[in-house]
Amino acid sequence: MPAILDGRPWIMQRADPYVLLSPDGWYFFLATVPEYDRIVIRRANSLEALPHAPETVVWWRHDRGPMSKHVWAPEMHWLDGKWYIYFAAGEQEDPWKIRPYVLVCDSSDPLTGAWAEGGMVQAAPEDAFSFRDFSLDMTVFTVNSRRYCVWAEKVNVGKKISNLYIAEMATPTRLKTAQVLLTTPDYVWERQGYWVNEGPAVFQHAGMIFLTYSASETGACYCMGMLTARQDADLLDPRSWRKQRDPVFASNEQKRIFGPGHNSFTTDAQGRDILVFHARDYEAVAGDPLEDPNRHARLCIVQWDERGNPLFA
Repeated sequence: MPAILDGRPWIMQRADPYVLLSPDGWYFFLATVPEYDRIVIRRANSLEALPHAPETVVWWRHDRGPMSKHVWAPEMHWLDGKWYIYFAAGEQEDPWKIRPYVLVCDSSDPLTGAWAEGGMVQAAPEDAFSFRDFSLDMTVFTVNSRRYCVWAEKVNVGKKISNLYIAEMATPTRLKTAQVLLTTPDYVWERQGYWVNEGPAVFQHAGMIFLTYSASETGACYCMGMLTARQDADLLDPRSWRKQRDPVFASNEQKRIFGPGHNSFTTDAQGRDILVFHARDYEAVAGDPLEDPNRHARLCIVQWDERGNPLFA
């Protein structure tokens, strides 16, 4: 197995990694930078070349107000003839007022084209709940010509917990339907430190949709869960989704992988499905895990069992 595909650090100090393979064969890489202050893009013609590709800063945080603190988890999509970057950010005056925002680029080249701020992603008119509280980690995918959005949002239930919601999209910046609850932290492994479901990522294979997500606080207990649905199902019906009772990827001391999560998916030059994720090399984190910069981006090949379920090493 190539060294970059065995789960060892691939791109250093880049959390929440997102890789996009464009139709013309370029790989784009975005991630959270430790300073939480900007959005950067790398481009290369292979996964092996991305660690050595220069970073282009396409946007800096504001000095105050919305989008001025905690710039997290950017991911880029080509939608309706434009580039869109979805990301989360807070405010200097209120750091945890995290909301989903979007940048838009009309140019075919996202590295040289101008990026315009599209503001906060908008809920559907009849939806009185979406993006009213701590909301982040938005991802977008299309099934049967319908575009969907999945994101994490906190609700107050005694203390705040983070759930995953889904909605259909009317445009790349606005939802068409009200939110539908997909998953809430049901199990002990989703409730370590904090009750969290976040970081959704979607890939499709053999008529099925696999939606992975991350659970618990961001130390060594951080891990990945998974939901599955058929591509021909009603994806806005929670009954269409099946949730795994156990994590599908967790810390592995032997491989020095601690706190794997906030992943994305791509394919390599051989057409194999690739899991892109972050993790640390060590278990103990001193102080606030968000202030530890050593969540490194990593890769591994997605394997498949006899039932057609993905396996993550």
